[in-house]
Amino acid sequence: MLRLTLQGMRARWVTFTGSFVALALGVGLIAATGLALAATFQAPHRGPERFAAAPVVVRATDTLRVSTPIGERTQRLADPRAVPAEVAAELARLGRTVEDRTFPVSYASVGGGADRTDGEGAAAAGHPWSVAAATPYRLTDGRAPRTPSEVVVAVAARERDQSGGGVAVGDRVRVVTPAGADSRTVVGTVAATDFETAVFFTDAEAAQLSPRIDALVVHADAAAVRKAVRKAVRNAVRGTGSGIDVLTGDERRRADPDPDRDSEALVSVNALLGTAAGITCFVSVFVVASTFAFAVAQRRREFGLLRTAGATARQIRRTVFAEAVLVAVPASAAGCLLGAVGAPPLAAWMVDSGVAPSWFAIGDQTWPLHTAFWTGLCVAMAGVLTSSWRAGRIKPTEALREAALDNGTMPPSRWLLGALLLLTGLGLLVWSLATDPGEALKRKTYITRPMLLIVGFALYAPVLVPPLVRLVTWLPARLPGATGLLARENAATGVRRTSAVAAPVLITVALAASLLGTTATISEAKATEAATQTADYVVAAPGDKGALPAPFVTRAQSIPGAAVSASRSTAVTVLEEGVALVRSEARAVDPAALAAVSRLPVASGRVADLDDGGIVVNEEWLTRTVGQRVRVWLGDGREVTLRIVAVLRTGTGGNGVYVTPRNAPGAPVDRVDVAVRDGADATAVDAALREAGAATRTTVLTKDEWLARSHPRSSESTRLGLLLILGIALLYTGIALANTLVMATSDRVGDLAVLRLTGATKPQVLRLVAAEALVVVAVGSLLGAAVAGLNLLGLRGALALLSVRSPLVVPWGGLGAMVAASAVLAVVAAVVPALTVLRTRPVEHAGTRE
Repeated sequence: MLRLTLQGMRARWVTFTGSFVALALGVGLIAATGLALAATFQAPHRGPERFAAAPVVVRATDTLRVSTPIGERTQRLADPRAVPAEVAAELARLGRTVEDRTFPVSYASVGGGADRTDGEGAAAAGHPWSVAAATPYRLTDGRAPRTPSEVVVAVAARERDQSGGGVAVGDRVRVVTPAGADSRTVVGTVAATDFETAVFFTDAEAAQLSPRIDALVVHADAAAVRKAVRKAVRNAVRGTGSGIDVLTGDERRRADPDPDRDSEALVSVNALLGTAAGITCFVSVFVVASTFAFAVAQRRREFGLLRTAGATARQIRRTVFAEAVLVAVPASAAGCLLGAVGAPPLAAWMVDSGVAPSWFAIGDQTWPLHTAFWTGLCVAMAGVLTSSWRAGRIKPTEALREAALDNGTMPPSRWLLGALLLLTGLGLLVWSLATDPGEALKRKTYITRPMLLIVGFALYAPVLVPPLVRLVTWLPARLPGATGLLARENAATGVRRTSAVAAPVLITVALAASLLGTTATISEAKATEAATQTADYVVAAPGDKGALPAPFVTRAQSIPGAAVSASRSTAVTVLEEGVALVRSEARAVDPAALAAVSRLPVASGRVADLDDGGIVVNEEWLTRTVGQRVRVWLGDGREVTLRIVAVLRTGTGGNGVYVTPRNAPGAPVDRVDVAVRDGADATAVDAALREAGAATRTTVLTKDEWLARSHPRSSESTRLGLLLILGIALLYTGIALANTLVMATSDRVGDLAVLRLTGATKPQVLRLVAAEALVVVAVGSLLGAAVAGLNLLGLRGALALLSVRSPLVVPWGGLGAMVAASAVLAVVAAVVPALTVLRTRPVEHAGTRE
């Protein structure tokens, strides 16, 4: 049997080459994305950065710790407290201490001594100069600041090397601090770091700009410091729920500006690559299984002849499995090699495009290669399992009849499995709409749901193909000439061939339309929802921890005819079900001012009832009944019990929590919403607001400008993510489409020869082959469009249930481009092998059937 197997493989080298290519590429994609995904599981270890030269660092804890029945749960605090003055005084008795203050700053580059700005300015962090000795910052030029009007700024090496670029000693810069904007002189520069952009002031100026002490550098024995801290804490912060951390050694990294930035950067990369790996694995499994099943189905006549010659069913199955193993093992090995070679360029592209951090690289993990190899082998075996079972069941007396026509393409098992997948996909859609419509807006949901429908439609392809072929060819079949009629009959009769070739098109159109349409629709819905809640003007501080200058807020609130709401970013944490600490982003607002500028989607209660003992929550909270009291931890770690005064609709997920400013101590004003009151002069309000912004170097945006910045219809990160997710999968399906067409066309040598002998010219035969390819692409596109349509209609229903009135966004341009590309690829992949066959005299191929 082994010799017979090898002879069969040599005779059908095109079919087995196609199977080899499909499997090798599929395994290669799984291996490459798997290796990239494995590299996201662990961030590189970093030691202390900002306080690398400090012996001991003392600061208020930035972590909330809550004991639960299943252990301690932690969450990062949004607004950690300051180091109490009593603690600072107690530590000063032990030895020299340096007070560190951190506050938001932005400055615009200037030059030549003239006071001229360059753009909005770079977001930075202000510090007192005395703390620089405990940090990596060292003067590269100039001297330390001595007067309030002098600063030292961090400058990158490339800026120092460029003639006339960056900031130099002697320049005047426009500096914006929480106290306002004014011009200062750069008297020194330090080397820039990658964890923050620093601006140093004199100690007295820094204390005036930010009175709170954020950290203390203590030059004393660590044990003595801890003892002094415990003593001071008992007297100073007893019962506040906020502790004091004493950091030494590697623990000093916890005092860095963003100690978890590496692991947090990997979260988004991990989610992106996880999605890409999932889709790649699905596409690879789908295409490989389809290709191997089609390769076995092409040989039904051969198997029938073997059964007639006396081969047993077991021998047929053993032959098919032996061939699959002989192809799958080297193909999977080649795919692993391709994946190992392709993973580093993939990681480099992600770094260059900004998707991954600069240090991201492929590690030395090998488990993704093992996973890819065995996945490919198992998928190949699964792809031939059903077909080989059917081939082995052919009776000798039925062999030729079974091989001649595509009968029995829908066995009961295929009906059952297809129905199960379709009902599961549709059932999950209905269930989510009935229980949690917001689930439809989550990435895992709108990516996995189309997969079930794609496989379900593919399983029912033998039933759906004939009517769809007749629909697509209704007009061409009635045109003069036989091309349209023959294309219809060939595509409708060769159900297995049509289904196998349509499968890559189905998955291409379904995935592209579903993902592109869903993300675009969700972005449009978020922008629409935000537009209904946004005032006429929005002024937001730059950066995640920025602050608006107090003079601007004061001037804005004094503009006649303007309703102004100044708010602060904070967070509240709630313990749900006694075991889960759930953090919710919140804003601290004055309820009357908020009501004057915004229309919130209130489901129950009244936002106007918000006071220091109340809280506004949304429908995602476990406790969401107006009047109920809920225990929460505020941004600084204080535990309080607040009364629910209003509940907001969930919407697209952007409707957060609201508290009063008293429940957000330490949080600066970082956003001002301004609305023009009824009857007021809009032009005068606009002029006064922009004048206040110009005086304080604060950017004032209209409603439309802010929506364009904060809710873009297609953000760069989303575009790059979709490019990665779809690019890999669609490239593979394109290759698989060409591969399957080459296999199918090469199997029709006899048919094409018969057409030539009956009088058809070479151009007529090539037109027929091209027409059949276009028909198959159209059928696959219609099936894919049906999957995408169901998915988008489900999303539209979810948005309606969430009370978000937003239209569906169908990516006609991208969808049309992909269908056109599939059509061109299909025509080329069908015509080229047919042209090769037609070079031989038709009489030599007339009797060729297998």
